[in-house]
Amino acid sequence: MTQPSRKTIVILGAGSLGTALGNILAGNEDMKVILLTIEPEVADSINDQHINRKYFPGIRLNKNLKATLGEYVIRDADIVFLAIPSVAVVDYVLRNRQYLNPSTILVNLAKGFGNHNQVIAEHLMEELPNRVCSMKGPAFARDMIGGSPTGFTLATDDTELWSIFGEMCSGTSICLDYTHDVRGVEILSILKNIYAIILGIVDAHYNSANLRFLLLTRAFNEMRQVLLFFGGEQETLFRFCGYGDFSLTALNDLSRNRTLGLLIGKGFFTEDISSKVVLEGRLAVNIFYEKLMHEGAGEDKFPLMTQLYRVLNGNYPVQEMLRSLLSKELSDSSPQY
Repeated sequence: MTQPSRKTIVILGAGSLGTALGNILAGNEDMKVILLTIEPEVADSINDQHINRKYFPGIRLNKNLKATLGEYVIRDADIVFLAIPSVAVVDYVLRNRQYLNPSTILVNLAKGFGNHNQVIAEHLMEELPNRVCSMKGPAFARDMIGGSPTGFTLATDDTELWSIFGEMCSGTSICLDYTHDVRGVEILSILKNIYAIILGIVDAHYNSANLRFLLLTRAFNEMRQVLLFFGGEQETLFRFCGYGDFSLTALNDLSRNRTLGLLIGKGFFTEDISSKVVLEGRLAVNIFYEKLMHEGAGEDKFPLMTQLYRVLNGNYPVQEMLRSLLSKELSDSSPQY
């Protein structure tokens, strides 16, 4: 595909993250930015009034940001950002692969497992000839839309893309760091949700800064163990996608998974709620736990995840989980890989 002087950026999804990112990039007049949505009312409000009335009703958007319902816009895209729920990403992209030019760069923003419990970026790499990146970081869309500086880690095997994305984000509120570790970035974006639930459970019972950061340290260490177990690189933990995203998710009450932990800790996690509230962390616990056990990792090597798995999948009382989490023996455990 002949590269035009003005790059075309398509963001799949006009929810809060897609809109916030699109609004930032639309400020660069060298780029044409289009949100692809399935919600007619969202597209109309963005195009006619420069407001996303569903997700940011009080925010005036850049007049250069456009929205559409038609998948045909993918044909001319230089870069496609994937900003829809993780469970839908792979199916959507493969279903519409006829619109994809092989030179189009795909960027996964979704934080969760895709089809067959694979990480999304790797699954897309297997299925498509396109270059695929992962871009994750501590990014609340509400802060992004307000212009707050926001960090993302861009993961790709192709270092040529580092300069392309660096130039694209130059002069914006987006700060990038870089890694080759696509798998590690994808894994960490899922793990941080799991351990945020645990921190929420503990904080629901104990208003103790000491205890909060004791558990935060142990959780970060266990994330490291899981990351290494599945082939990620330890250095990735210290990118925006690692420590930054985990801390944001585990400690801020705007986090959905921390909120889920608070609900569990307060005793509000009933069967009715659990069947309706589908959160990335809760789904990921089962997938990671079963993968670890299948690979021969004992429960004692990943005690925090094991305790949460028991709470979410049986009649294991939260109080028993808390007693185990606070035990001296568990606190001193530190498996190595």
